[in-house]
Amino acid sequence: MTASAIVFILLGAFAGGFVNGLAGTGTALFALGFLLVVLDPVSAVAVVTLMSVVTGLMGLWEVRAALRVNVARLMRFIIPGLIGVPIGLSLLTYIDAATLKLVIAALLILYGGFFSLRANLPRFQRRTPVLDAGVGLSGGLLGGMAGLSGALPVIWCSLRPWPKAETRAVLQPFNVAILGLTATLLWTRGAYDSTTVTAFFIALPASLLSARLGLLAFRRVSDTLFRRLLIGLSLLLGLGLLADALWS
Repeated sequence: MTASAIVFILLGAFAGGFVNGLAGTGTALFALGFLLVVLDPVSAVAVVTLMSVVTGLMGLWEVRAALRVNVARLMRFIIPGLIGVPIGLSLLTYIDAATLKLVIAALLILYGGFFSLRANLPRFQRRTPVLDAGVGLSGGLLGGMAGLSGALPVIWCSLRPWPKAETRAVLQPFNVAILGLTATLLWTRGAYDSTTVTAFFIALPASLLSARLGLLAFRRVSDTLFRRLLIGLSLLLGLGLLADALWS
């Protein structure tokens, strides 16, 4: 592997690891652009997926106490999400992934742009077990169809006035579970060849280091600022998806 390829992999690992450490999601948004310069799409996605899972485990340890606060709520997201991944994969034959990305991008841009400019944040406080499960299922479906498992959960969690640790205690394990299943499915399809594994081990140290830095930043932000970060992440994710759909 060339020196320039290693540099791009390290840049992607550092960017993706930091945002995962800070927000508990968003690795692909910040890492894929760098990795796609030097890797084919399947290898790049395989590396980012596995990188997200490994750095996500660090984030789970950070919010281990919050994970025990509401286990039932967390399961309402994860179980439907895991069910949705293989269903989403099976729907790829019937759904145009590019069009789906444009629709989700528009939703993310509208939501993220609108609330980024507002002084008051949205506050959706009542219990919504059915909607929680629906968001989890939708995240799994979108993950299987287009690799967008985190898009709707980020929007949904930023609507809720939960403490930042509780918010992360939903997003982080959801992403680890969904992406863990995705990585397993990619492995069964032969995505982790020698090139992909080499790229992953090059990325791993930088990813772990930057995720640690992101976690340090996470500890310093307030609950309100953390919600604003998620809203801003929604906007960036939408813009990234829009650019990807228009240029591909």
